[in-house]
Parts: sequence; structure tokens; C-alpha cells
Amino acid sequence: MRKLSTWDATAVLMGTIIGSGIFLVPAALARDLPAPGLIVLVWVAGGLLSLLGALTFAELAVERPSAGGQYVYLRDAYGPMWGFLFGWVTFLVIQTGSIAAVSVGFSQYLAAFVPLPPQLMAVLSIAFLTAVNCRSLGAGSGLQNLFTVLKLAAIGVLILVGLKGDWHNLLPLTSNQPGVYAAFGVALVGVLWAYDGWNSVGYVAEEIADPVRSLPKALVGGVAAVTVVYALTTVACLLLLGQEGMATAPQDRVASLAALQVAGEWGARLMAVGILVSTFGCLNGMILAGPWVYFAMARDGLFFRQLAEKHPTRGTPVFSLVCQGVWASMLALSGRYDQLFTYVIFVSWMFYAMTAGALFVFRKRYGKPTYQTWGYPVTPALFIVLALGLVANTLWTQPKPSLCGLALTLAGLPFYAYFRRTYTSASSSVPSNCD
Repeated sequence: MRKLSTWDATAVLMGTIIGSGIFLVPAALARDLPAPGLIVLVWVAGGLLSLLGALTFAELAVERPSAGGQYVYLRDAYGPMWGFLFGWVTFLVIQTGSIAAVSVGFSQYLAAFVPLPPQLMAVLSIAFLTAVNCRSLGAGSGLQNLFTVLKLAAIGVLILVGLKGDWHNLLPLTSNQPGVYAAFGVALVGVLWAYDGWNSVGYVAEEIADPVRSLPKALVGGVAAVTVVYALTTVACLLLLGQEGMATAPQDRVASLAALQVAGEWGARLMAVGILVSTFGCLNGMILAGPWVYFAMARDGLFFRQLAEKHPTRGTPVFSLVCQGVWASMLALSGRYDQLFTYVIFVSWMFYAMTAGALFVFRKRYGKPTYQTWGYPVTPALFIVLALGLVANTLWTQPKPSLCGLALTLAGLPFYAYFRRTYTSASSSVPSNCD
């Protein structure tokens, strides 16, 4: 139907990235890193790494502007099994686990205003946003646009307020303490979690009106803008609280305490509302984008056929949205989503590296495309090296969660065999370049 504009696509990307991470991660960074300058630098480093990925994915998205994004790139480069495994773990944990985590985080903030159990409010928020996105693509993207603007406004107020702080709190810029590089690497993992979601705009590529122009602008411009927002927000918190104040603050109270420092109790309450807006918009972005992966899998005969159906008049993947909402709600009620999500950090970045490698596969197979990644081949190669470094570091420092994540992914192989045998043998819907 291709109804989404460049701004719609950018709002999906930025709104999905900016959630609770920027409010939760700074306290841990202040405890783990020995200098304020390094706290700001790690946000910049995470943004640059994500930007390398966005630059790489831009070419893939323009050449294959189909629903499913990363699933499609992996399918076409390496075969349907690899696309399925990505989609399998996306549905099982990555997307639905993130939705569960953000919905519970949103509900915990909302509990200060609405006296209902957080898990109940988490399920209700998932159900409400699923219903909105079932209604129409315009309703979901319109809500996303609104909440992206509101969250940027709230964060912008915090940044402006931070200018009243003590600029000496940014010193020292670096440190020579032993183990500083190892600490920086560990901190980078948490920062990358806060940047996660920059690949989500590719999921809805089939709904974007002018993908050749809109996708690169949304990917590169959106990630660059988020990097600036994250770095300035961290600077503002440091100016108002100092590193010690951030380190001793409760994990989810850094921004509220910074607002309290300047505007008193009302400032803290307004910041809490801003955090609610931010997490709600993030939740909507994930609910909007994720189902298009399962839709693409089902359309290829690699998932339950009903998930490939669109509403006849509204054009929304209703079955995919509902299945995602039900499973995410079950994870939210179980309370196990955080543990499950740690299992797939290793797998997520393995798939990122493989997807970037797909760019080299397509260049060799088809030659130069119409839209070319800036800095090719250095940009994708550097991203692959850094992604594999992160994978290796995660495997080394967290072997059990990494291997569990790998096991969850490989558990999809019997299901892949089932869907191939049941659906694709009797259908010609799978593209010929998948075989």
C-alpha cells in the first residue's frame, strides 16, 4: 500500500530506539566508568557503531524494499533457513521479549499515577496498541509520529535545563586507571542495548511510499539524530548531578533527579510523564514493526499461513499483530522476559554481522546497485569486525546466556523443516532465489 512518508519511517526508527534505555543505562555507566568524559564517549561510540550498521543496511533496504527487512536480506543471501532462524528468534524472544520488557517498564512508571498491578497494565498496554495497529497502518504510524515528537520535546527540555548545571562536572575527560578499556567494552554492551531497534524500519519497507529516498534518510538520519540526543542527555545529567550523583541514584531515577535538582517536585513529576511518553512510543514502534517479519515468513510458506493475511480493507497484518501481542503478553506475565532477552544478545549481533556480510554477497552476485553504501567496502567490513568482536566478547564474558541463545535459535530447525515440508512443497510462493 506504500503509505508511509520519510518522516513516518524516521519516526518508526527513532521512536523504537528511544525508550527506557537512555533513562536506565546512565546510572550503570556512572558506576562502571572512571571518568565523566568516558560516559559521554561511550554513547558516541555506540552511536557510531550503530551508524555503521545503518549505512550498511541502507543499501540492502533500498535494493530489497520488502516486508520483513533483515529476514529478506538473510533469506536472499544465504537461503531460506537463515532467514527463518532470524525470524524464529525474533518472534520467540527478540521482538516479543523487548515488547514485554518495555511494557512492564512503562507500567511501573504508570503505577505512580494509576493504582493497578504493573503486569496487568503491561498486558492492557500491549492489547491497546495492538488494537490501534490492527485498525490501520495510518493509525499506528500517526500515533508513532505524535509520541516521537512528544518524547523528543521532553528530552529537549531536560537538555536545556541541564545547561544550568556545573560544567566542571564533565571533568576529567578520561582516565588512566587499570582496566579502563575492559570497563569501556562492558559499558558499550549496555549502550548498544539502548540503541537497539535501528534495523526496525526495514521491517516496514514494503509500506514506505518512496523507499529509494526515504529508507537511507530514515536509517542514517534517524540513527545520527538519536546519537546526538543520547550524548546531550547524558551531558545534561552530568551537569546537574555529577558522576557521583548519577552513580548513587536509583537506576530508573537519574532523569527525574536531574529535573528535581532544577524544578523541584513538579519537575520530577513532569520528567516521569516524559519517561512514560518515551516508553509508550517505543512500545508502539515495536508493535508496529515486528509483525511484518512474521508476515513475510508466512508469505514465503515458512510460518503459519494465517500470519500472511492482511485485512481486506485496512491492509494490516492482523493475525501477525495478534499472535505477537498474545506471546508478548505471556512473557510479560511470566516475568522471565529479562532472562530470555539476555540469551539472544549474542545471537542478535551474530545476525547483524551476517546481514552486513550479505552486502558483499549481493555485490558479487549482482554488481553495483543503484544506491551504494557510503564508504564501501570499508563501512560494512568495519561493522562486521566490530560486531564479531562484540559477539566474541559476549561469548567470553557470558558463555551460558550466549550458548542458551544459540540453543534457542537452533531449536527452530525442526520447525523450519516442518514448514518447508508442509507449506512450500505445495506452493510456489517462495522466491526462486531462495532455493
